Amino acid sequence: MATLTFVYAESTAVIGPLAGADEPHSWDLCSEHADRITVPRGWELLRSEREFVQPAEDQELTALADLVREVGGAGRSALPPLPSFAARADADFDAPAPGRHRADRRPPSGAEAAGPRPGRRGHLRVLPDPVD
Repeated sequence: MATLTFVYAESTAVIGPLAGADEPHSWDLCSEHADRITVPRGWELLRSEREFVQPAEDQELTALADLVREVGGAGRSALPPLPSFAARADADFDAPAPGRHRADRRPPSGAEAAGPRPGRRGHLRVLPDPVD
């Protein structure tokens, strides 16, 4: 994993270790793309001397991610099945359809608020230890 950063004022692209913070004009790359990236004519490409390798899978981090996934899925009730295409095709299309506005998403009175979507995954990111 590596981060590609463009320095437009100097016409330079820098490929270095994965950044810990989001920077403007920078993108995270997999090792394959970091190794074969090119720059426009007239630009200079600077590469870190450090190899870009996939971070080793840490068992503790994997266990933590599994736990977060389990806890996130606990207590959710199964959602009712979606109506079939035929049932939707026979629906009365003259009735106004709810919009995509946040106000239209309020649950009916007396109904519980919906939880996160089933199967949605958390966004965890592994960063390598900084090299001094």
